[in-house]
Amino acid sequence: MLKNYFKFFDEAGTDEAGRGCLAGPVTAAAIKLPEDFLNEILNDSKQLSENKRNQLRPLLESLAIEFAVAHVYPVEIDTINILNASILAMHKSIDQFKTKTKFIVVDGNRFKPYKEIPHACIIKGDAKYMNIAAASVLAKTYRDAYMEKIHLEYPMYNWKQNKGYPTKEHRAAIREFGITKYHRKSFRLLPEQLELKLNH
Repeated sequence: MLKNYFKFFDEAGTDEAGRGCLAGPVTAAAIKLPEDFLNEILNDSKQLSENKRNQLRPLLESLAIEFAVAHVYPVEIDTINILNASILAMHKSIDQFKTKTKFIVVDGNRFKPYKEIPHACIIKGDAKYMNIAAASVLAKTYRDAYMEKIHLEYPMYNWKQNKGYPTKEHRAAIREFGITKYHRKSFRLLPEQLELKLNH
């Protein structure tokens, strides 16, 4: 079972979803949980079924002291690179908090200081600490919802199923139909990538 990290009250956990995708935003969430928060289902979002993630999202939103979600879109990803875009999304999510944050716990090993708030990077933090796992669930569910929405615009890529990840089906669709405004042009979209036509 996951633990609470808490160094301070008003501690935020943050995580992102969608770093390895070929299309769509990278999405980050930040969340503050009560000190007595416990949940036996909560885990790294990648370890949970879609159904369990969707069950957890309203629960987390209702019990959180505060939470926020932010997207960084492909044009900016292509400009500043995916690592910087991931960190920017985390910063943008924390930006939305209305209450003071005293400490930030980050999944992974890379982060840029946010204002003058101390932080800790935790490798595999989303499988260790409640607030990072909660952030991972929110980031994943909000990003999935976004991909399902843009799927309606470009159904040939089947984003409602693959969520923009580099599946064989997604790459076959890129090969056949070219790329869209939602694709990350700085990524290697096809193994044999030369020039890709833009599908407006």
